[in-house]
Amino acid sequence: MTGKQKKMLLRILISGVLLIAAVLIPLEGPWRFLLFLPAYFTIGWDVLWRAVINICHGQVFDENFLMALATVGAFCTGFFGDGEYPEAVFVMLFYQVGELFQSYAVGKSRKSIASLMDIRPDYANIERGGALEQVDPEDVAVGDIIIVKPGERVPLDGIVREGSSALNTAALTGESLPREVEAGDAVTSGCVNVSGLLRVEVTKPFEESTVSKILDLVENSSSKKAKAENFITRFARYYTPIVVCAAAALAVLPPLFTGGGWGGWVQRALVFLVVSCPCALVISVPLSFFGGIGGASRQGILVKGGNYLEALAKTESMVFDKTGTLTQGVFRVAGFAPHGCTQEELLELAALAESYSDHPISRSLKEAWGKEPEQGRVTETQELSGRGVQAVIDGRTVCAGNDKLMEELGISYTPCTRVGTAVHVAADGAYKGYLVIADEVKPDAAEAIKALKAQGIRQTVMLTGDRKEVGEGVARELGLDAVYTQLLPGDKVEKVEALLQQKTAKGKLAFVGDGINDAPVLSRADIGIAMGGLGSDAAIEAADIVLMDDKPSKIAQAMKISRRTLGIVRQNIIFALTVKGLVLILSAMGLSNMWEAVFADVGVAVLAILNAMRALNLPKE
Repeated sequence: MTGKQKKMLLRILISGVLLIAAVLIPLEGPWRFLLFLPAYFTIGWDVLWRAVINICHGQVFDENFLMALATVGAFCTGFFGDGEYPEAVFVMLFYQVGELFQSYAVGKSRKSIASLMDIRPDYANIERGGALEQVDPEDVAVGDIIIVKPGERVPLDGIVREGSSALNTAALTGESLPREVEAGDAVTSGCVNVSGLLRVEVTKPFEESTVSKILDLVENSSSKKAKAENFITRFARYYTPIVVCAAAALAVLPPLFTGGGWGGWVQRALVFLVVSCPCALVISVPLSFFGGIGGASRQGILVKGGNYLEALAKTESMVFDKTGTLTQGVFRVAGFAPHGCTQEELLELAALAESYSDHPISRSLKEAWGKEPEQGRVTETQELSGRGVQAVIDGRTVCAGNDKLMEELGISYTPCTRVGTAVHVAADGAYKGYLVIADEVKPDAAEAIKALKAQGIRQTVMLTGDRKEVGEGVARELGLDAVYTQLLPGDKVEKVEALLQQKTAKGKLAFVGDGINDAPVLSRADIGIAMGGLGSDAAIEAADIVLMDDKPSKIAQAMKISRRTLGIVRQNIIFALTVKGLVLILSAMGLSNMWEAVFADVGVAVLAILNAMRALNLPKE
């Protein structure tokens, strides 16, 4: 508990003791009125004060005004009869118990999210004059070398230059298994170094680092309200003055027309006021969305606002980029077709021919071969733009490239029938076969598509700039409904525009991407979902939801969270309005007293808050 909450608890206990004492002391008449005042003012002075201050600022119809009016009015019923002094104190006491509970619930939600996102580094280690110096991460420049010791948090994004270790990425991705890194690997700020010492070259200033952007997303997520939250805000704005006027009419009109009986009608009006407090809705609905955002962040899903969480639940079309989203974005040798040589000889020739190139395909060939070329084996290397490479290897002229290169050289070759990029190899004019270079599909991509369809997604579409046979091959493997290939960034926007016209009026379209060229499409879709682990800064900035571990299967999890959250919101709205409506009718008919009013107000609020907190306590998958 915070200090403020402890003080409130002490006031509740003191007021409770004073109330019990006042009930037990056998006094009648005006002394009885004075007997209950200490208990009332101990627990209710701040509510009365806020009501007065708000009235002075023009904010009349709020819950403070309603509680003050109802409880002061209950004291004033002593002028018409016995007076509901115990009830007045108890209403205020129970109201403050509800406020304390609300404060604790919201605090717990914030604390839970804060602990999940407690990734801001306190310092960075820089080696100066042979000694380590701790400096503020904001003072570290791009290009500086920082030292990350075992047990320390990586303070800035960078590339490992020396050392190897395992990184705990749970705070960012929700994954419990550590990630192994070594020299040349990129590391993300916010991860915890588990084992070895790392020397990291900083690639981004702190304000542009992953940890800084995540913290900004979480801090600003509550500023974007869902439609349900906006509805409750507007509802309370009009609802409160209406019920105050209705209560005034209930207190005044029946006695005027029927003659006498003022005390009974005033009592009904006061009960009516207590019941009408909309705090159950005003508190529980935002708390539900806040809890849903917190539950998502626990699983490595960052949602930038309650409005996006609400929209995700209504998604009916899911559109994907291919490379880096459904596929790894890393080229690897996926197949061999040797011709008159062994598989090992074919790979060796291709890797040696490509050994001086830094093209992704060249890197994949060298990685598959796994050896360093001996000095002097490769000479006269020549890049053939758009076709491949030519080199002299062990005195033989070797060419490695695409179909165009083989046709240009007049070499008879075997066309590639597999999905991927074919690298044909020829030595001294003799065809040696081809290797297939492919971007591997992510392990959970097929599972992601299946899970989305199980949740009612009507259409799954892939947009890619890749060749037709490659795109269609991936679409078949994953079970996508449609695929559009050989698209430029502008073409992707046009396709999304067309798909937006096909959805229903209430349905939403989500686009999932990771590259810089996906930013325009992410902005145009109803919901933009970015891959946050390997995704570009532009894509993450343009997206509404960010998946911190690049797993497409997390999209289905995000949809489950959004639908669960909206279900909790609807439950709270229906429950609160039903109970309040019933007790309002009973109070107007004189069939309920202040005790039923207390339950309809504070009791319903407490139950709604408890239900709202279920959104935060999602089971971790």
